[in-house]
Amino acid sequence: MEKKIKGILNPWVERVSLGFVVFSGTVMVIMAILSTYGATRRYAFHSPEPISYELSKAFLLLSFVLALAAVERQDRLLRCDILLVRFPEALKNIVLNIIGPILGLAFFGVLTWVSFSDAMRALQFGEVSQSAWPIPLFPVKILIPIGYGFFCLILLIRLILGALRIKRPATEPQNSTG
Repeated sequence: MEKKIKGILNPWVERVSLGFVVFSGTVMVIMAILSTYGATRRYAFHSPEPISYELSKAFLLLSFVLALAAVERQDRLLRCDILLVRFPEALKNIVLNIIGPILGLAFFGVLTWVSFSDAMRALQFGEVSQSAWPIPLFPVKILIPIGYGFFCLILLIRLILGALRIKRPATEPQNSTG
């Protein structure tokens, strides 16, 4: 059952995750260029402009939110290795693959729900940033629940696979590749 779930979900999840990481990396490069442009105008030409600062704030948020799922897929996000190394292997598996995803789903599920409501409100009222160069906020705000929702999907898959590993008979070999 575990192999069947992985066979169906892994290619799709991997492609979406890679797309989000590439988008996050591209946004970070754009953010670096915008920051350099803004600093150059401000300090070299004594002509500050709000565009680079406003876009950099939005891009920083997007690069963080969209990259979370890829980091979790590599087992590097919801962990506390200082404590986990002291746990027996069975308990470590339960903490990493059952308790951690349940707590993560509860927290990030609420964040997804609230951020989706906020994005819909921004669309309804035509919300823009409060600066000299107002940016429409809906496109930025809708990517937040998309990123967190995909992160919740990754946690749900981890939870299901973790539960299947616990139910598996002791004689069946465990394959820990993700």
